[in-house]
Amino acid sequence: MQDVEQMAGLIHRHRDEDHDAIRAMLVELPAADIVEVVNAVPSVAEAAEALELLPLSRAIRVCNQPTLRRRSVLIEQGPPELAAKLLSGMAADERTSAVRAMSARGQRLLLPLLSQDIRREIELQLRYAEGTAGDMMSTEFVRLDPTMTVAQAIDRIRIVARDQEAIYACYVIEPGTGMLLGAISLRDLVMADAARPVSEIMRPHPVTVATGDKQKEVAHKISKYNLLAVPVLESDNRVIGFVTVDDAIDAIIEEQTYTVLKMGAVEPGALDDPYMATPWLTLVKKRATWLVVLFLGEMLTATAMGHFEEQIAKAVVLALFVPLIISSGGNSGSQATSLLIRALALREIRLGDWIRVLGRELVSGLSLGCILGLIGTVRICLWQVLGWYDYGPHWGLVAATVGLSLIGIVLWGSIAGAMLPFLLKRLGMDPATSSAPFVATLVDVTGLVIYFSVAQVVLRGALL
Repeated sequence: MQDVEQMAGLIHRHRDEDHDAIRAMLVELPAADIVEVVNAVPSVAEAAEALELLPLSRAIRVCNQPTLRRRSVLIEQGPPELAAKLLSGMAADERTSAVRAMSARGQRLLLPLLSQDIRREIELQLRYAEGTAGDMMSTEFVRLDPTMTVAQAIDRIRIVARDQEAIYACYVIEPGTGMLLGAISLRDLVMADAARPVSEIMRPHPVTVATGDKQKEVAHKISKYNLLAVPVLESDNRVIGFVTVDDAIDAIIEEQTYTVLKMGAVEPGALDDPYMATPWLTLVKKRATWLVVLFLGEMLTATAMGHFEEQIAKAVVLALFVPLIISSGGNSGSQATSLLIRALALREIRLGDWIRVLGRELVSGLSLGCILGLIGTVRICLWQVLGWYDYGPHWGLVAATVGLSLIGIVLWGSIAGAMLPFLLKRLGMDPATSSAPFVATLVDVTGLVIYFSVAQVVLRGALL
C-alpha cells in the first residue's frame, strides 16, 4: 500500500481533474485501508467526494468500519439518495451509530428516504442511551424455534444469512413471548445429528446483558466468558439483539482513548478528527480548560513559597532542592493514580477495598520514600566531601532535611494518588479525572509545606 498521506494528498490535488485515477487507486484497497486514506484527507468535502467515487458495495463496507472518522458528516455531505442507500446497506448497529451522530437536519432529511422496517429499527435503538448495550447492539440475528431439528435450523440459517452482516450464534426463542431459551453456536449445529431437535443441543441460560448496561460492562462480560457474542435482553426478558466481540473491542478502544485523554488533562473529543485536520482553535479549547485549572492550582505553589520566604532568605541553600522535592512527590502520586485507575477499570479492586489499598500504599510509599531519601542524602554528602559543591557548615543537617522531606513527600504523594480515584468514584465522577497532572499539582503545593516544615524542625538553631 502506498503511503496514506501521499494518497490523501493525491485526492486533494486531483479531485477536480482525475476522478478515474482516484477511483482506480481506492478500489484496489481493502475497506480498512480506504478508511485510513479517507481519514487522512483534511477536508470533509474532499473525503466525501472520494467516498462517492467508490462502487456502492465498497462504499457501504467502508461506512461499516467503526474506525471511519467523521462518518455521519461524510454520509450527510453526499446526495440524499446515495446517503439513504449507504445507510440501508450498513449493519444495523453501525447504521444507528451513524444516524445518532448526525445533525437534526440530516436525520429529518434522510430518515424518510429509508424503508419503514429500517426506520422503525433505528427509532427503536435511538431510544437507548449512547454507550449502552441497546445502543451498540445489532438487531439482525438468527431466531430458532425449539421444535426445529438441526437440519431445519441449518436451512433457516442459509436463508437468513444472505441478509446478515455476520452470524456468531443462533438463539432459540420461545414462540409467542420472544423469551430466550438458549443459544447454539454454528459449530454445535454442524457437529450435531441432523435429526436432533435444537432444544437438545442448545446451551440453556446463556450469559446475557440488559439494554441499559454500559458498554464497558458488556465488554467485561464478553472478555470474562470468552464469548463471540452476547444476547441483549429488554426489561421483559425478550431478546432484541446481540453485541459481538468486535463491537466490544471497539468499545474498549473508545473507553481507553477516553481514559488516556482524561489522564493527560485533555477534554475527550479533542481528536475526533485526525490531529493534523483538527482546527487549532478546537485543540486550544479542548486543552485550555484543564491547563487553566492546573495553572491556578500551581499558583498556590507561589503562595506557599511566599509563606516560607523568611526561611528561604535565611537558608538559601533550601531553594536548590525545591524542584527535586516537588517532582518526586508528583511522580509518586502519578504512579499511584495510574495503577489505581487501571485496577478500578479492570475491576481488580472495588470501592470497599480502599482501606486495604491505603495500607499497601503506606508501606509502598514509605519504602519508596526511604529509597529516594537515601539517594538524596548520599548525593549531598558525596558532593560536599568531594568538593564539588559547598552546602555550608551545616551541610549534614541540610542532607538530613532533604532525606526526611523526600520520605514524607513520596509517602504523601502515594497516599494522595491512590485515594483520589476512590474519592472521585464515590462521588460518582470518573476516576480518570484524577489525572497525573492534577495529582502532580496537588502534591507540588503540599510538598512545599512538608519540605519547609521539616526544615524548620531540623535546621532550627542552625540555619533557621
